[in-house]
Amino acid sequence: MTLEGLAPEPVWRHFAGLSALPRPSQGEGAVLAYLKGLFTTWGLDWSQDTVGNLVVRKPASPGRPTQPTVVLQAHVDMVGEQEPGGTHDFTRDPLTLVVDDGWVRAEGTTLGADDGVGVALILAVLEDGSLVHGPLEGLFTVDEEKDMTGAAGLDAGLLTGTILLNLDGEGAGRFQIGSAGGSTTTGRIPVSQTRTDAPQGWLVTVGGLPGGHSGVDIHRQTGNALGLAARFASEFLGTQPPGTWQLAGFSGGDKDNTIPRGALLTWAGPREPGPLVAHARAAEALWAEELGPGVTPVVTVEPVPRPEHTLTPGSQQTLLDLVSALPDGVQTRSRVVPGLVETSCNLARVRVEGGEATVVVSLRSSDPGLLRDAGRRVRSVVTLAGGTVEAAGSYPPWRPPLESRLRTLAPALWTQVTGLPAVVEVVHAGLECGFLATKLPGADLISFGPELVDIHTPRERVEIASVARVYPYLCALLEAL
Repeated sequence: MTLEGLAPEPVWRHFAGLSALPRPSQGEGAVLAYLKGLFTTWGLDWSQDTVGNLVVRKPASPGRPTQPTVVLQAHVDMVGEQEPGGTHDFTRDPLTLVVDDGWVRAEGTTLGADDGVGVALILAVLEDGSLVHGPLEGLFTVDEEKDMTGAAGLDAGLLTGTILLNLDGEGAGRFQIGSAGGSTTTGRIPVSQTRTDAPQGWLVTVGGLPGGHSGVDIHRQTGNALGLAARFASEFLGTQPPGTWQLAGFSGGDKDNTIPRGALLTWAGPREPGPLVAHARAAEALWAEELGPGVTPVVTVEPVPRPEHTLTPGSQQTLLDLVSALPDGVQTRSRVVPGLVETSCNLARVRVEGGEATVVVSLRSSDPGLLRDAGRRVRSVVTLAGGTVEAAGSYPPWRPPLESRLRTLAPALWTQVTGLPAVVEVVHAGLECGFLATKLPGADLISFGPELVDIHTPRERVEIASVARVYPYLCALLEAL
């Protein structure tokens, strides 16, 4: 096993077991079966609700039955992203884990430490008969990364706990007490096509961007490949004689909560790509200057078979104008919490298929009114382009509680156990705690976890030393509660 020798051994052993199983959102069957097998082996009672969430119960340690029941919660699904040209099948293939200079990562793909490490931490607690704690309930939710249907559809009647520890945090020593709400808006516009007599097809790939989590990294302003691709196409067409180059396809983006790292533009045009290549080199230089150090945009041009159809000039212009006009990036910042992104939009996907173009924008805000306004603005732009709009995947914000024992105890104990400072914060990412707070009224909730970086990208990794700090801290917190 690649992770042999890492401490704490139970956590890394369980993480390796999870990493051998496919667990994309809405495809968690294998990992759920794996968890049920463990619970049965350990002699623990478990239940499953109609949407797939698992609840397992571990009795209190001797002498601790009167302590309040604590719910340990994590989601079992992961985001599947890989390097361009990768052939990993997230519905079938195990991850290839690598230990690299104090971190664990996966070879060429996302690691799934979000939230596989949270699941592994809970499993280590459930397995260990030597720990001191009150009654425990483990809650393993499904489909967090796509639509949060697990948390939304949770049968709260399966739980008795009044304290919930969400182990989906991403910064050791950082304790979340609030998070943004969100929704996804999909716009569809009709497009017209025409047959082309251009001699050659050309594929332009916009890449080299870091991407990232649309809730965690949106403020970094490191570029959205879809917006840059639309800009590239619009500016290029403006330099060429009408009809010389014709846009045939535009696609890019995958997950709603991932900032797109790449986009594809398919063209029909002359046999010599000189102007297109020149524009690509100019765009690379300009975007590198705009996006700053650490970002190296790459625009490639390669020949492909000539497409049979291209977009008509009118549809071509409407599509590019639509993508360019859609709100993307940070929209507002909090006036109460310094530095906190309050509202954002992530232009997540673009597809042109047949006679229709589809755009998807993921919206987040800690203010319900501003969230509705962001959706209204997306709807307005799509409507002006002659399209229709559908909103889905709504999840509520998690409002910081007025009173919370956890808010005082958890960070103070962290400093006591680790000797390191703690931070209490509200985050722009969407956490299941928004739903869970409504499902468990009156419960005390907090979120934390080890050090994860570059989640939702193939560069995702988790710091080994932080896991070694978080696990004994979690055990100490359960004893203190």
